[in-house]
Amino acid sequence: MGTTQVEAVPEPKYWHLRTVLSEALDSEFSVGEILPNERELAARFGVARATLRQALEQLELEGRLQRRRGVGTTVAPPRVGVSVGTEQHLWPGAPGDAWQPSDCTLAAPPAAVADALGTGRDEAVHTVRRSRRTHGRPVAAELLYVPASSVPELSAIEAPSGPARARAVLRELQRRELQRQESAVELGSAHAEDAKVLDRLPGSPVLVVTTRYVAGDRTAALSVATYRADTCRLTFGDAGGVQIHHDPPSRAC
Repeated sequence: MGTTQVEAVPEPKYWHLRTVLSEALDSEFSVGEILPNERELAARFGVARATLRQALEQLELEGRLQRRRGVGTTVAPPRVGVSVGTEQHLWPGAPGDAWQPSDCTLAAPPAAVADALGTGRDEAVHTVRRSRRTHGRPVAAELLYVPASSVPELSAIEAPSGPARARAVLRELQRRELQRQESAVELGSAHAEDAKVLDRLPGSPVLVVTTRYVAGDRTAALSVATYRADTCRLTFGDAGGVQIHHDPPSRAC
């Protein structure tokens, strides 16, 4: 690689360097390739290592780079497309649902969730934990809150705990007629438990998709799904539900 000096520009030097590095990633490196170490990169672009780190951190946040312990900094694959549609409404756990249930507990939810569900703040609800992977990578974690009144026929004897109980709750939801679902998206930070599932550090940026499922003119379930912001991009349309596209056509910031 040749030597490229970063010229004086009015914008922050690290931001200009981020643009230069991004162009280099497109023209000189392939997905999965390991970048030269920080000393080599700083020398190539004629910047301090602190400036370089800022630029690398920004590119990691945008999903262009991945920092892996024991490996180094590698070029990340294109973001995984997440389509949030509104035309087709399905209960969680319906056929074709790619989420994998891992656990189910019965406890009082956070106050904000209880208010959204219309339950008492001390009233226990079923909390189903699910996760989603694609290309062998964890991309999302979900907490699905289901009031006991939404699954009145649930048998604690048949499915006392764990994945079996989670599947039983999802199965009972299918018995109800879903009127509609409403989704909202916002940027958030990964809590410790979600970060562990997503293989990220606590506080890492995430995309939070909150979905309210309505049946009988009341909220029958509430989903809080946390997606890795560094590997996922949201697309909007009427494809229905939340889907993972395995071959996104292009990278999106």
